Amino acid sequence: MKADPARRESFDIDGCRISAVVGGNRSHPAVLLLHGFPSSSRTFRNIIPRLSETCFVIAPDLPGSGESDLVPDATFARFADLIEGLLEKLGIANAYLYLHDFGAPVALELAMRHPHRVLGLIVQNANAHRTGMGPQWRGTIDYWSAPSKENEQAATAHLTFEGVRAEYVGGIPDDIASRISADNWIEDWRTMSRPGHLEVQRALVKDYGNYVARFDDIARYLRDHQPPALMLWGRHDSYFDCAEILSWLQDLPRMEAHVLDGPHMLLETHAKYCAERIADFVRRSHPVPA
Repeated sequence: MKADPARRESFDIDGCRISAVVGGNRSHPAVLLLHGFPSSSRTFRNIIPRLSETCFVIAPDLPGSGESDLVPDATFARFADLIEGLLEKLGIANAYLYLHDFGAPVALELAMRHPHRVLGLIVQNANAHRTGMGPQWRGTIDYWSAPSKENEQAATAHLTFEGVRAEYVGGIPDDIASRISADNWIEDWRTMSRPGHLEVQRALVKDYGNYVARFDDIARYLRDHQPPALMLWGRHDSYFDCAEILSWLQDLPRMEAHVLDGPHMLLETHAKYCAERIADFVRRSHPVPA
């Protein structure tokens, strides 16, 4: 069966329009690519063509990002409901889950609901342990424990144009930053500036505290189920400490790990390398009959 070229489609999931890029051969293993803050499925634009050669790729815009609708009372569990509905509409029973940033709470919610549906995890600068949360998280942690207006302002101070820019180039070596186009944060801020979108991001900052509260449950899931796993990690991550790498490896001792000289937004600098590692990981862990 010939692979379909990647294309953008819209799906009505429980009254919410979810926009997603889909492509590849539907008989091949499915890979669900879940982006983080502040971007959209655009995060994966440079790896989708390669992955579509050997996988069926689904890259949704999470609600309030890209071209997907806003949802009231945004939470990661609600996002997981909608993405689960998207997979059902596409007829996908099992998939590899790509975890990045805010995509991690959605992916791990899906995984813990249906462990038997997880073909494997692809972990790219995705936090699921307290070790990943260094001193830079203090203001956000204070907000979760004492949600005052003052603490909320401190925890959401990054929701500005400069804060979005920093997601890409903040605190990373100049030679790496020079490889990342300003088009990224300009486009992300354009989307985030639309009515209602900053409110979604504020809600997710608050709900991330509920995700952190489940870290012990997540660790048990990982240790008990031991899904096949691939790590692709940019070591110049201003948000998640490198200690997080070891925590993942302790929970998943057979995980294949690649720690690269790249940023939090690793696919902006190492897309080709990452695409090849993902394609190889899928091929080895889920070979497709000739």
